[in-house]
Amino acid sequence: MEEINEKSNYCLNCKTKPCSIKGCPLGNHIPQFIEQIKQGNYKKAYEILSETTVLPGICGRICPHQKQCQGSCVRGIKGEAVSIGDLEAFIFDTIVDEEDSLLNCYQKEINQNKTNKKVAVIGGGPAGLTASAFLAKKGIQVTIYEKYDYLGGLLVHGIPEFRLPKEIVQKSVKKILQLGIEVKYHQELGKNLFLKDLENQYDAIFLSFGANQSSKMRVEGEELEGVFGGNELLEHNLHPNYNDKVVAVVGGGNVAMDCARTIKKLGAKEVKVIYRRAREQMPAEDKEVEEAIQEGIEFLFQNNIVKIKGKDKVEEVELIKTELVQKENDTRLVPVNLEGSNYTIKMDYMVMALGSQVEPYVKELGLQTNKWGNLEINENYQTSNPKIYAGGDLAGIKATVAWAAHSGREAAKNISEQI
Repeated sequence: MEEINEKSNYCLNCKTKPCSIKGCPLGNHIPQFIEQIKQGNYKKAYEILSETTVLPGICGRICPHQKQCQGSCVRGIKGEAVSIGDLEAFIFDTIVDEEDSLLNCYQKEINQNKTNKKVAVIGGGPAGLTASAFLAKKGIQVTIYEKYDYLGGLLVHGIPEFRLPKEIVQKSVKKILQLGIEVKYHQELGKNLFLKDLENQYDAIFLSFGANQSSKMRVEGEELEGVFGGNELLEHNLHPNYNDKVVAVVGGGNVAMDCARTIKKLGAKEVKVIYRRAREQMPAEDKEVEEAIQEGIEFLFQNNIVKIKGKDKVEEVELIKTELVQKENDTRLVPVNLEGSNYTIKMDYMVMALGSQVEPYVKELGLQTNKWGNLEINENYQTSNPKIYAGGDLAGIKATVAWAAHSGREAAKNISEQI
């Protein structure tokens, strides 16, 4: 408790509030909820957070705080930033066992807004859960259609237990479902669930089933046995035996860190992260990188893959070193291969964690997509079918939980205003 008091009192409650206005994708009222912690009003702090988010226990743990709220903190200019994530998680953990705590925050609005309107939400990840909660807050009847037998999406199968305990996700989901939301499990678009049928039953549909197909490098040897997609590896948890094996993880984001750390914990002899840029350019959180280094994971910065070698399965990987150059009319540093710097290292498995793309069947939904395969949406989150909305990774929203949740909340706002 002393530590929490110290962390909350460190906040200056400054007038400009850059942590909230500039740093937080959800626009959480950060100084306000921290002020309530200072006064010991934890219930009020939770109420303030619930105005903008239904995932405080999750975002407080896994958001890239240094790149978002804490990265914009005034105190961080000359010293350490306020530990906003820790304080957000603390409030959720303090309130979570109070029955109907989220429902109590929303009950008055639910009663005032009661309507016969119905919305179907396809996918129970962060975007879908958030949209469902804010639609329910508007008195709308919500049904979530989920292909698995659990809700949470990547929060469950995309983020390892050591980073986000499943119990926290389950408790967060329970809070949301207490708003009166119905769930139908084992429902998958194109198999036993069809948009045309849903259009006849609901006033609007929100698509939020994510984009969890790993992107490919399209290098020679990528088709060999022993090459895995990072997203699929985490989602399906079908890991090979890593004992006494050398594994390379290609990529620099949090998925790459999650894969590398998971594989190391599963007994791999060596895990190497290959990233073609410098550490400062890694999208992964510094904390995740530091923890990976402490766990014995090796980083090969400014290295690019030329090809993966092997007769039937992975045996070696050929790398080439890169230099970072600034091209004309471009402020970014671009990695360029250094001719003649090729070298080869032995490898047993390769994991491609280079980003995500939507499943191919999305193109069969009859909705307009962009060149990357994401659903095109307008400023109201509507697809080319005005009755169907989309958010999260599926619509190409920035790939963090907070941004996915933001898209779900804003889509819910637009849906409630337009149906």
